[in-house]
Amino acid sequence: MTQSYFIAPSILSADFSRLGEEIARIENAGADWVHVDIMDGHFVPNMSMGRKALEACKQVTRLPLDVHLMVEAPENFIEWYAESGASHLTVHIEATPNIHRVLQRIRELGCEVGIALNPGTPACALDAVLQMVDLVLVMTVNPGFGAQTFIPETLPKIREIRQKLDRDNPQALIQVDGGISSKTIDQVIEAGAQVFVAGNAIFNHPAGPAAGMSALKAHFPV
Repeated sequence: MTQSYFIAPSILSADFSRLGEEIARIENAGADWVHVDIMDGHFVPNMSMGRKALEACKQVTRLPLDVHLMVEAPENFIEWYAESGASHLTVHIEATPNIHRVLQRIRELGCEVGIALNPGTPACALDAVLQMVDLVLVMTVNPGFGAQTFIPETLPKIREIRQKLDRDNPQALIQVDGGISSKTIDQVIEAGAQVFVAGNAIFNHPAGPAAGMSALKAHFPV
C-alpha cells in the first residue's frame, strides 16, 4: 500500500556541530525525508547552509533530501542544489517573476518539483502552476527561523489548495512547515496536509528524536 503521510525532520533544529550524527539519528528513528532549509539573508532574514553542506548531507544518508530554497532569484541556484543531491527542490512563488521557467527547469534536472507560499500569500497565487508541481509547501509560520508558533489562519488555505489539487493534480502532496507538533498536527491533517516538516518537536523532544517522531506519527489516520 502506498504511504500516505510523511515526516520530514528539519535539520535547521539539529546540532550543526555533529550534523552527520543528527541525520543518522533521525534516519534510524524512521524519518521519511530530510528537510533542508537554504536561506540567503535576503528573501528571509536569516542564513543557513550552502551547497557543500548539502553534499555532505548526501554522503551520510539514503533518505530523500527535501530542499527548501528560501532565496531570491532561485533560478540562479537550482542547478547547484540539484547537482549537490536534492531529491525535492521547492521554491517560493514570491521569490521570482519567472516561476514557470524555474519549475520547468527543476523537472529537467530530475528533481521532484515543489512550490511554496508564505502565510500572507493567498492560495489563488498558485493557480497557474498547480499542474506543474509534485508538492505544495504551505508555510504555517513566517519563514526564516525555527521554533515559531503555528499560525492557525493558514488552515483555510490548506483546505483550499487541497480542493484545487484534488481537481487538477490529485497526485501532488501538501507539505506544511512551521510550528508542527503533537498539538497542531491533527489540524493540518484534517485540512489536507500529508507531509509534515518538524524541527523543534523532533530534535528537541525530551525523550529524543525517535520519541518525537513517534508522537507525531501517532496522529496519522489508520
